[in-house]
This record gives sequence, structure tokens and C-alpha cells, in this order.
Amino acid sequence: MQIYGFFGIRMQDCARYWIYTSEKLNTNRHKAITNMNKFKYLTFAIAMVLPFGLQSCLNDVDDIRDRPTALVTVVPQDGGSFVMNLDDATVLIPTNMSRSPYGDKEVRALVNYIDEDSRAAERRVKVVWIDSIRTKMPEKTLGSAAADDEKYGKDPVEIVRDWVTVAEDGYLTLRFRTIWGKRGIKHSLNLVTDTDAKDPYVLELRHNAHKDVDGVMGDALIAFNLNGLDFGDKGTAKFTLKWMSFSGSKSATFELKKRTTSSTPKGMAYSLYVE
Repeated sequence: MQIYGFFGIRMQDCARYWIYTSEKLNTNRHKAITNMNKFKYLTFAIAMVLPFGLQSCLNDVDDIRDRPTALVTVVPQDGGSFVMNLDDATVLIPTNMSRSPYGDKEVRALVNYIDEDSRAAERRVKVVWIDSIRTKMPEKTLGSAAADDEKYGKDPVEIVRDWVTVAEDGYLTLRFRTIWGKRGIKHSLNLVTDTDAKDPYVLELRHNAHKDVDGVMGDALIAFNLNGLDFGDKGTAKFTLKWMSFSGSKSATFELKKRTTSSTPKGMAYSLYVE
């Protein structure tokens, strides 16, 4: 089993992913992941019956274990144990880890796991590796666009249409793309609330590159815990996300359900590249 600090696996082949325009964020990621795994297992089975397919088969197995099989919320439990929320209704219970690698921090994470049993709401799994994602709480507007520009930045950023760009379990997780230099400067990403006096469900993604604007395009992940926001009586709300892209202002809508079980994170995940 391997444990990474923050996004130890580098994003590759970024050119094949779409960039969001003004539309709905992804809400059906599990079907895509299931199909991907089915394809790889089918490739594995075919290779087994071919005389010269053994090496290819072994490579496929390694490839499957190198890739994440799910995006989860690591939720600490009493006594130091933890569970992983797969979505709004499914909980993964690790059988080979008795304590959370992130202590009492509740974080979003990529995980590669093997099912040991699969019941409807609870599934026991063996964790192959787990890698935390930079996880933050939203910030409140300072009251004006100029003040928000000064504190939170206004540098461009793209949101990538990918299975890890998703709203679930009270979290908004984003794969984003921007220019990164080689000076080791951390970029700041913040989700700002209350920017629209007429609509409390408008959120702004703000990016401060701290003048690190010369370099190459690269991707990273970030997650925001929105469970503390007002979701109304139904516990579900439709949000509008706004951001400044390299081609101008963009927006997308997403529906998010507040987590029904109580959880008060004592800490959040940090990263080497994003703050």
C-alpha cells in the first residue's frame, strides 16, 4: 500500500480533456470509471488467451493499479479510524488500514482500491494507494470586486471537464489548468462566497499566481468543503460557479446535496503547489 501527501500522481495527456464553457458540471462520473475498468479487464482477459499476450497483460495490470479507481472523502472516525465516502450514498470501509494517514483531517483524495465485498451502502475494500487533494473551506467576499481582486487574485484559470471535476458529498472538486513557472511559487486558489447580493448561491473561483505567470500549462486538483453553506430546507441547492479563464469570464451550474451525517473537520489537506 502506498500513501502520498498531495497528488503524487502527475496528470498526463491533458490535451484530450475538454475545457468548460458555460454549462453544467459533471454529475455522472461513476459510470465513466466503471466503463474504463471494464475495458481494461476485458483487455486483460483477451491477452490471457493469446500466446504472445502475457507481457501486455502484465502491463495492463500495472496500469490499472497505477490509476485511481475513485475520488473519495476521507472522513475520520472516533478512535483514529476512518471511512471513505464514495458519493452521497456509498461508504467504503478499508480493511487493511486501521488509522487514517491524514490524522484528524477530513480531506478529498484519489484512491486505488480492490473490492472485498459490495453491499448497497457499505463496501469493504483493500486500499492499494491513496493520495490526498488540497482541500479548503470557502472564503467570504470582502465586499467589493476590487478588494477581492487584491486579496484573492484575478489571474486566469481553466476548469477541465474530467471525472474528478464533480460536485458530491457536500464538496466541489475541480481539476484546473493554468500556467506554472519553475520558481517553486505556490499559487492560491479560493472559492469566494456572497459575491452576488441577489443570489447567495453564486460562487467565484479566484486564482492568485503571485506573479508566477511565465511557464507552461499544467493541471492540479483542489476541493472545497461546502457543507457549511446554506442549502435550504431540502438540503440540496443549485450553485453557479464563476471564474476568469484565459479567454474571458466563464460560468457553470451544479447541483449539490449537503451531507446528511454530521462531520466537523479539524484540519484540511495542504499541498506543495497550491494554497
